[in-house]
Amino acid sequence: MKRASGILLPIFSLPSKYGIGSFSKDAYKFVDMLKEAGQSYWQILPLGPTGYGDSPYQSFSTFAGNPYFIDLKTLIKEGLLTKKECKAYDFGDQADCIDYEKIYNSRFKALKKAYDCFCENGGESSEDYVAFVTEQAFWLDDYSLYMAVKDNNGGVSWSEWDAPLKNREEAALDTAREELAEEIGFYKFQQYEFDKQWKKLHAYANEKGIQIIGDIPIYVAFDSADTWAAPEMFQFDENNEPTGVAGCPPDAFSATGQLWGNPLYDWEYHKKTGYEWWIKRIEYCFKLYDVVRIDHFRGFDEYYSIPYGEDTAVNGKWMPGPGMDLFRAIEAKLGRPAIIAEDLGFLTPSVLQLLKDSGFPGMKVLQFAFDARESSNYLPHTYPTNCVVYTGTHDNDTTRGWYHEVGKSARDFAKEYMCKERLDEDTLTKDFIAMAMSSVADLCVIPMQDYLNLGSEARINTPSTLGGNWVWRMKKGQFDKATVKEIARVTELYGR
Repeated sequence: MKRASGILLPIFSLPSKYGIGSFSKDAYKFVDMLKEAGQSYWQILPLGPTGYGDSPYQSFSTFAGNPYFIDLKTLIKEGLLTKKECKAYDFGDQADCIDYEKIYNSRFKALKKAYDCFCENGGESSEDYVAFVTEQAFWLDDYSLYMAVKDNNGGVSWSEWDAPLKNREEAALDTAREELAEEIGFYKFQQYEFDKQWKKLHAYANEKGIQIIGDIPIYVAFDSADTWAAPEMFQFDENNEPTGVAGCPPDAFSATGQLWGNPLYDWEYHKKTGYEWWIKRIEYCFKLYDVVRIDHFRGFDEYYSIPYGEDTAVNGKWMPGPGMDLFRAIEAKLGRPAIIAEDLGFLTPSVLQLLKDSGFPGMKVLQFAFDARESSNYLPHTYPTNCVVYTGTHDNDTTRGWYHEVGKSARDFAKEYMCKERLDEDTLTKDFIAMAMSSVADLCVIPMQDYLNLGSEARINTPSTLGGNWVWRMKKGQFDKATVKEIARVTELYGR
């Protein structure tokens, strides 16, 4: 990787019309501005459909795309919707904040109108559509059936369905396919439109010299088509209930640890299959993205297993993961993949060894460098070149917000490290950006909010909290010419 830089901005944070960021004109404009600002990368968050809590890290499928990102204006252009139809729905009216309840209650109705029109015009028998559903059948069939049955059961997780469907008895599946054919078709249509629009945007970014950094959670959600369709891949008992779930142990940030609740992989099973599902998953990711960041990389070395049913993560234990065995299998099939390892937090010698053996760049977050609770060293003078530096990630406060919240000792240490007597409110974010950009890290990625010098109101996510997350949006015109010029200058200044 040559010395370069990029910007982190989730798709949902784009200033598109109809209540949430999408693959709209604004996305293309953002790519143009990235190019103008001398950037080489656009980092986004997972693209999967979100459920309860709206987290992109808890998706109904590891392969499907979020239907909220389908640009309705494109569907209007294609004659599948009218402006009048879109105007009839309430998508929320706050330019800088997503109202997911309104989006949920309106988006699918608008997409259903588009689907009905698509079917009336013979779209389901078109060459493109048939090719898409055939090529993607390995995940699309299960996902569409899963979502249709889920809707038919009032949205509850598959673990609460009647036994014949929960356990995928063939007769029950056949009946569901027949009775819910229209709903299944609707979910396939959503994925077709998502795929078409995303591929076009991705190709446009590449033409402009911008590479897309995608992001995948290590785990899948329990309430997902992945677990329902292939329970044998996970640590489930004979009733398809998890025996252990994922999380993080107690640390200085959380006295009871983090209970994520995701099912754990049966790594013995995956090893026996030659890691077939993982290879498929990674291969699919590289059709969507140019570089893939894998969340919670340390889970491949050892994973934290919490007994199912526990209220906290206190009683978990560390268990061995697949280690380099998995990455050797991936490399044998796919060649050397461009992966970024999310290696934040407490790292044992074996995790550090895995990172070294893999050769993947790890992550450095500047905010952690000055936090006394952090045991890892994120100070810029200690970086290897093979790493990616961030001022903060989607799980951090904005730099401006963090500086106010972090406490005097961390602020004093940051000033001492920068050889500055004081940091000014209006320029402190620039000071941290300069520190990241001037480091020897091959790649520097800055969240858009930091370039806009925004406070805590623009934070994307606060881990272990529910509500108020994943809602921030950039306002139209906020990323202006002056900001572009400023970013271009700092990029040039530090040889990125």
